[in-house]
Amino acid sequence: MGRLFFTSKIVRMKLAQRLTASTPPFFSKVRNIGLILTAISGALMGIPAIPAIIVKIAGYIAVAGTVMSGVSQTAVSKEGG
Repeated sequence: MGRLFFTSKIVRMKLAQRLTASTPPFFSKVRNIGLILTAISGALMGIPAIPAIIVKIAGYIAVAGTVMSGVSQTAVSKEGG
Protein backbone atom coordinates (compact mmCIF):
# COMPACT_ATOMS: atom_id res chain seq x y z
CA MET A 1 0.00 0.00 0.00
CA GLY A 2 1.37 3.41 -0.92
CA ARG A 3 2.00 6.21 1.46
CA LEU A 4 -0.55 8.93 1.85
CA PHE A 5 0.71 12.44 1.48
CA PHE A 6 -1.42 15.29 2.66
CA THR A 7 -0.84 18.52 0.87
CA SER A 8 -1.45 21.53 2.98
CA LYS A 9 0.05 24.94 3.20
CA ILE A 10 2.28 24.71 6.22
CA VAL A 11 4.12 27.91 6.85
CA ARG A 12 7.26 27.49 8.87
CA MET A 13 8.10 30.58 10.86
CA LYS A 14 11.49 31.31 12.29
CA LEU A 15 11.63 31.66 16.07
CA ALA A 16 12.39 35.38 15.90
CA GLN A 17 9.40 35.93 13.62
CA ARG A 18 7.15 33.90 15.91
CA LEU A 19 8.25 35.78 19.03
CA THR A 20 7.66 39.19 17.44
CA ALA A 21 4.34 38.29 15.78
CA SER A 22 1.06 39.37 17.33
CA THR A 23 -0.17 37.16 20.17
CA PRO A 24 -3.88 36.24 20.54
CA PRO A 25 -5.65 37.87 23.53
CA PHE A 26 -6.06 34.60 25.47
CA PHE A 27 -2.36 33.83 25.28
CA SER A 28 -1.49 37.40 26.25
CA LYS A 29 -3.46 36.88 29.45
CA VAL A 30 -1.76 33.52 30.07
CA ARG A 31 1.65 35.15 29.49
CA ASN A 32 0.85 37.91 32.00
CA ILE A 33 -0.35 35.40 34.61
CA GLY A 34 2.89 33.46 34.12
CA LEU A 35 4.94 36.61 34.63
CA ILE A 36 3.00 37.43 37.81
CA LEU A 37 3.55 33.91 39.17
CA THR A 38 7.26 34.17 38.43
CA ALA A 39 7.50 37.54 40.18
CA ILE A 40 5.62 36.29 43.26
CA SER A 41 7.78 33.20 43.51
CA GLY A 42 10.93 35.30 43.22
CA ALA A 43 9.74 37.51 46.04
CA LEU A 44 8.97 34.46 48.21
CA MET A 45 12.40 32.94 47.57
CA GLY A 46 14.04 36.21 48.57
CA ILE A 47 12.59 36.18 52.09
CA PRO A 48 15.23 34.66 54.40
CA ALA A 49 12.97 33.66 57.32
CA ILE A 50 10.47 31.29 55.72
CA PRO A 51 10.29 27.49 55.89
CA ALA A 52 12.14 25.43 53.31
CA ILE A 53 8.92 23.90 51.97
CA ILE A 54 7.67 27.38 50.98
CA VAL A 55 10.92 28.03 49.12
CA LYS A 56 10.58 24.68 47.36
CA ILE A 57 6.99 25.41 46.32
CA ALA A 58 8.04 28.88 45.16
CA GLY A 59 10.66 27.23 42.95
CA TYR A 60 7.99 25.06 41.32
CA ILE A 61 5.78 28.11 40.81
CA ALA A 62 8.71 29.91 39.17
CA VAL A 63 9.18 27.06 36.71
CA ALA A 64 5.47 26.91 35.94
CA GLY A 65 5.27 30.68 35.40
CA THR A 66 8.32 30.67 33.15
CA VAL A 67 6.94 27.85 31.01
CA MET A 68 3.53 29.53 30.79
CA SER A 69 5.10 32.79 29.66
CA GLY A 70 7.44 31.18 27.16
CA VAL A 71 4.88 28.92 25.53
CA SER A 72 2.18 31.56 25.32
CA GLN A 73 4.59 34.07 23.78
CA THR A 74 5.17 31.73 20.84
CA ALA A 75 1.45 31.48 20.00
CA VAL A 76 0.59 33.59 16.97
CA SER A 77 -2.69 34.91 15.61
CA LYS A 78 -1.92 33.89 12.05
CA GLU A 79 1.09 31.94 10.89
CA GLY A 80 3.09 33.57 8.18
CA GLY A 81 1.99 37.07 8.98
